[in-house]
Amino acid sequence: MSDKEIILTQDGLKKLEDELENLKSVKRREVAERIKVAIGYGDISENSEYEDAKNEQAFIEGRVITLEKMLRNARIINNDEINIETVSIGSIVTVEDLEFGDMMEYAIVGSAESDPLKNKISNESPVGKAILGKNKGTIVEVSVPAGIIQYKIVDIKK
Repeated sequence: MSDKEIILTQDGLKKLEDELENLKSVKRREVAERIKVAIGYGDISENSEYEDAKNEQAFIEGRVITLEKMLRNARIINNDEINIETVSIGSIVTVEDLEFGDMMEYAIVGSAESDPLKNKISNESPVGKAILGKNKGTIVEVSVPAGIIQYKIVDIKK
């Protein structure tokens, strides 16, 4: 069974590597110290500090495994791979909502990097799918729970 390829920009790669390094070098040590202190309180069978620390340790180890797997299966999108003629992963796209006239700028990223609050949308999201591979000036229709939204691609840049 092959693992799913994770598409990352250079910034996304750095963010995941930094998180992994922090978990391995800082968080593991902190939680080990908390476990040691909790054991010092005596009977661990009724020790909530010990239970909390062990649960956090399990979460950290699970996240480390997940991040290592993501990095192993990562494909990095370099800036020179980004074409400003068509929308691709790594593109920064300005779209206009044709109903309300609102202009929005989105960075198209892989699903591991998406952060809608920072206008980083996944290539697998409804808007991402609709505009991927399209050219400047193209009008796309996006199906959302509220209905159909029409966007015009106004600009594409790196």
